[in-house]
Amino acid sequence: MNYDLIIIGSGPGGYVAAIRASQLGMKVGVIERAELGGICLNWGCIPTKSLLKSAQVFNYIKHAENYGIDVNGEAKPDFAKIVERSRQVAEGMSKGIQYLFKKNKVDHIKGFGKLVDNKSVEVTDDDGNKTVYESKHIILATGARSRELPNLKQDGKKIIGYREALTLKEQPESMIVVGSGAIGTELAFFYNSIGTKVTLVEFLPNIVPVEDEDVSKQLGRSLKKAKIKVMLKSTVESVDVSGDKCKVTIKTPKKEEIHEADIVLSAVGVSTNLQGIGIEDLGIELEKGKIKVDDFYRTNLDGVYAIGDIVHGPALAHVASAEAIVCVEKIAGKNPTPVDYSNIPGCTYTSPEVASIGLTERAAIEAGNELKIGKFPFTASGKASSAGEKDGFVKLIFDAKTDLLLGAHLIGANVTEMIEELAVARKMNATSKDILNTIHPHPTMSESIKDAAEDANDEAIHL
Repeated sequence: MNYDLIIIGSGPGGYVAAIRASQLGMKVGVIERAELGGICLNWGCIPTKSLLKSAQVFNYIKHAENYGIDVNGEAKPDFAKIVERSRQVAEGMSKGIQYLFKKNKVDHIKGFGKLVDNKSVEVTDDDGNKTVYESKHIILATGARSRELPNLKQDGKKIIGYREALTLKEQPESMIVVGSGAIGTELAFFYNSIGTKVTLVEFLPNIVPVEDEDVSKQLGRSLKKAKIKVMLKSTVESVDVSGDKCKVTIKTPKKEEIHEADIVLSAVGVSTNLQGIGIEDLGIELEKGKIKVDDFYRTNLDGVYAIGDIVHGPALAHVASAEAIVCVEKIAGKNPTPVDYSNIPGCTYTSPEVASIGLTERAAIEAGNELKIGKFPFTASGKASSAGEKDGFVKLIFDAKTDLLLGAHLIGANVTEMIEELAVARKMNATSKDILNTIHPHPTMSESIKDAAEDANDEAIHL
């Protein structure tokens, strides 16, 4: 069968590319051997947020008396039901992609895709049968998987990755999480919330190391308050799985320590899925382990494109979707604006949540900017006090000369729903004066953005 566009992979890059291409009049086929929606919908963003919601509800129940509510009896998490709910949510989202494909007349070609040349793809189905499909254009959107360290080989039982962490049969009594990025901190928070004893090990001096240092330190304090043991500047040297428990040798700045845990979760990043898809045979150019593309995701092989985790840029679902739109519209002959990688919001769904965009304070200084910074703590927010969610703050970084917003760093309840205001502000070249002169509703968490802009101008009313 011939297509205008074939996409290998159905994650947030692949399925968005497929639907947009169909809207633009192309005949589209998507090659996917597993569930539609890729890692994000099935094994990442969506099921993780379901687990975290269960943890949040349980935390509310545990602290109900703080809100004047007497809960009779002891609330207990049912681990199996929590996991089951998360799988049902993921399955529902995957079925939603099936519906969208049917609605937009996108063909789902089930199997593993491998490039034959720049106009054809060989698909191997579950029975080993091979079929070649022809297409004018081909987009690679094969995503990534859990990264393995040489001294932390995953066996899927005692040393696990994020996929296994979402579907454990039994709740472990203890867990060591290696890596404190978004995946590690979110899963550490979830398991700790439902009663697992959690230790979080991070090689760098701060957890969530891509975030502003003030945010990293605040989240560290919040996790420690929740009784998560946080070990910074520490590395896992080895894991002995021969006994009932894992014996984990951890090198700290002072000495080597041996810790025991039922489960070790490796959350040290992801590796690209580039193996076996034919790129080596066709000479597709790589750069530092990822496919090299131009601003419109064209590879060096005419008619072949790449988007998402397999190209350089943040490995985030919303980034892959944005790349998909730009790529497909360029194929269709339109004139899309390239993705602005300096204005990508990032979110971590712990409690408190973390959200950021643009430059950290350190990066802004290193770039030679003269700064003015506004900060507003949620301890001074009426809405945060009413909600019993006073941990955190809004931090805004402006260029002192131009007054432009360089970066925004938020930690607190619901800040992942607030960051987009600041993404729009940066895109529209908003100044601190623009933000503080914009009326925000009261009482809300988001009015703290206005308060932080006021603080940057020494005009703070509520501080």
